Amino acid sequence: MNTPRHAYEDLINYAMQLLVRSGLDEDKARAVADILVEGDLLGHTTHGLALLAPYLGELESGGLRKHGEPEVVSDFPAAITWDGCRLPGPWLVLKAMAEAIERAATEGTCTVVIRRSHHIACLAAYLKRATDQGLLMLLTCSDPNSASVAPFGGLDPVFTPNPISAGIPTGGLPVLMDVSTSATTNGLTGRPHKEGGRLPAEWVMNAGGAASNDPGVLFTKPPGTILPLGGMDSGHKGYGLTLLVEALTGGLAGHGRADPREGWGATVFLQIIDPRAFAGADAFTRQTSAVADQCRASRPAKAGTPVRTPGEKGVSLSREQMLHGVALYPAIMPLLAPWAARLGVVAPQALAS
Repeated sequence: MNTPRHAYEDLINYAMQLLVRSGLDEDKARAVADILVEGDLLGHTTHGLALLAPYLGELESGGLRKHGEPEVVSDFPAAITWDGCRLPGPWLVLKAMAEAIERAATEGTCTVVIRRSHHIACLAAYLKRATDQGLLMLLTCSDPNSASVAPFGGLDPVFTPNPISAGIPTGGLPVLMDVSTSATTNGLTGRPHKEGGRLPAEWVMNAGGAASNDPGVLFTKPPGTILPLGGMDSGHKGYGLTLLVEALTGGLAGHGRADPREGWGATVFLQIIDPRAFAGADAFTRQTSAVADQCRASRPAKAGTPVRTPGEKGVSLSREQMLHGVALYPAIMPLLAPWAARLGVVAPQALAS
């Protein structure tokens, strides 16, 4: 399959123009563009610019607010809760990060919880902004407006994939973890379903309770569900983790599955931890570097496939794509073409291969 490549700045500018001409404030448009393109840089092609067309649709329908600021629900020195007022998720998360980083410098840590945010895109795209400053970051979210994941042992969906991410600084490459608490995600099932493909393993369950690798079971009537992380055998582990995410997001925010649905969005938990407030930054990176080195030194179970730490592949890919162009999933630019035509935005040319 042909994979077009585009210059990083061209993609940022293209996304920004589409968003601004759709009425979004320029600072918010820049934040959204940065995070979406970062997702593609890291190789998360379902959570990068693939989200831009749906975001533009949300701006047009009013599901995504174009202007405004979050409302403060509570404010303690190291704990803040905002109502995101359905403003752009990437802009809200970056704004929350800046506030948390500033407060963690004096408090040692700071947590920001955001209710009623719009979708926040790829969680991994935020992490290196913290680890580059020697800070540990935890970020997780849920969407109380949707349900596609069943509790372990159940047939009916209750949860969204509820990802958990963490950025961990080391003396070298940071550890950048971004995993859903379900066996797969909505994006990673929707794409193969549209293309007539199958999943790599039995990550979904049909309406009768049988495990399947056919993403089509999620689109039947009645629909099947995505399985918790661990699948049919040990899905109780993913189930427990997703309940933790619900507590950290909807529970702490005071807004979640007990409330009426509002549309595509997110409830967000973000925590910044400054190692200097504990045993010290040097002591922290000494330990994290040792663990990362021991992982990489572990003899590979498959010859020629050395052990990597989470995020290592993404960081390497990001560096390569900054030099040689961002490889976009082939369907992305055609999906944006009607928006570009309507809004009078010229699409960037692909780089010569």
